Amino acid sequence: MSEVGFYSVKVNKMAEDNSYESTLCVKPEVHVYQIPPRASNRGYRAADWKLDEPAWSGRMKITAKGKIAFIKLEDKNTGELFAQACVEQYPGCVVEAVTDSSRYFVIRIEDGNGRHAFIGVGFADRGDSFDFNVALQDHFKWVKQEGELAKLEASQSSAPPLDLSFKEGQTIKINIGNVKKKEAGCAKSRPVSGGFLPPPPGTKVGGIIPPPMGQQTVKTNTAPLLDFGTSVPAAQPSSDVWGDFTSAGSNSSNDAAKSGWVQFS
Repeated sequence: MSEVGFYSVKVNKMAEDNSYESTLCVKPEVHVYQIPPRASNRGYRAADWKLDEPAWSGRMKITAKGKIAFIKLEDKNTGELFAQACVEQYPGCVVEAVTDSSRYFVIRIEDGNGRHAFIGVGFADRGDSFDFNVALQDHFKWVKQEGELAKLEASQSSAPPLDLSFKEGQTIKINIGNVKKKEAGCAKSRPVSGGFLPPPPGTKVGGIIPPPMGQQTVKTNTAPLLDFGTSVPAAQPSSDVWGDFTSAGSNSSNDAAKSGWVQFS
């Protein structure tokens, strides 16, 4: 595989920067094919390759540094780099799908000195080729979103700041609403229980003017202030036999019988 091996990349000078390198996708098995020159503009066909005789087999790793994605073909055992492609746009001229299959692609690899070559890459499983395609699509979708966000931030920073301060002589009118009606409604006195309002000061109640404050006296057995035509009899002493308890020292049965208590033996 001398022709393809000539383009093996030992050090990629384009990737020598201080940005963080993230891994987007890893596929353990990939095959590399030598492809004939393109005969026309109709695209590449995998049927024209010797698919049963791959020129090299190994693993593929897709990484990203900033906006650039890198397709790396490495040895399965040692991890030695066999070839690498620098992808700055997808779809683009670096990665191109064939016209007759979804498992094969044409990739332009570089040696770091400005020389490049086109090789065929194929996956044994259709799911691996799908993951390869999606990994590149997602990365460059993120790149596009980052670019749009940067443009938006630049346009916002260049725009003059919005001035919301009051100018000289400028006034503002605030409509508070029906606050006066609410306050008037809250100031109304509520009637006392029973529906009667308290009499104003100095008014006769039941024919009697209450004495001034500080001169009121307390009398017993007097008629109530509000005379509704009925009188309440004075309280009589209680004749309830239960109110007369014997002393704790009286334990005779005669005392218990007189008082109405039942003695338990």
